[in-house]
Amino acid sequence: MELNVVGASPMQVSEAVFNRPYSEALVHQIVTAYRNAGRAGTKKQKTRSEMSGTTKKFKKQKGGGARHGDYRAPIFVGGGRAFAARPRSFAQKVNRKMYRAAMQAILSELIRQDRVRVIAGLEIANSKTKSFIAKLNELGVNRATFVASEVSENAYLAARNIPHVHVVDVHGLNPASLVGTDNLVLTVDAVKKIEEWLS
Repeated sequence: MELNVVGASPMQVSEAVFNRPYSEALVHQIVTAYRNAGRAGTKKQKTRSEMSGTTKKFKKQKGGGARHGDYRAPIFVGGGRAFAARPRSFAQKVNRKMYRAAMQAILSELIRQDRVRVIAGLEIANSKTKSFIAKLNELGVNRATFVASEVSENAYLAARNIPHVHVVDVHGLNPASLVGTDNLVLTVDAVKKIEEWLS
């Protein structure tokens, strides 16, 4: 298949990588797994046995209404939790084939929705924000993720202060950022690198 390049002739790309049918279930699974892998999983609460305080029975067993043992019971303010949270890993196993297939499906769907622009390169003359804004206006986008094979320092510095605009290299691509972006702007070199990676 062909991808149009802004200001240049179209480039040929792999059908398998950039024209894959969209699978909502697969993409959901991979995005969820990716986000879960970033969770710390360090939440910890105390059970009644871990609470500090006396274990003395504070009232008689009978004649005073409800039966209670000590104030560390979950029913009291300051008592332990009945089902206390424990540190745990939220990581989910994802096969390499599944991850690549999900990335292919997301990229293909973005292309079908006409939300992908391919440019010859991402050269910015200086690190001024207005230089990058001029680039955005030239492409007709205001919220986008720019992907280059190698990101120059000028491009990174010029874009970092613009809301909803991100500049990453191919290694920085992930399913969560692709799903959340309005537009995807790829350089020709980045397209070749992605095709090599996902083939």
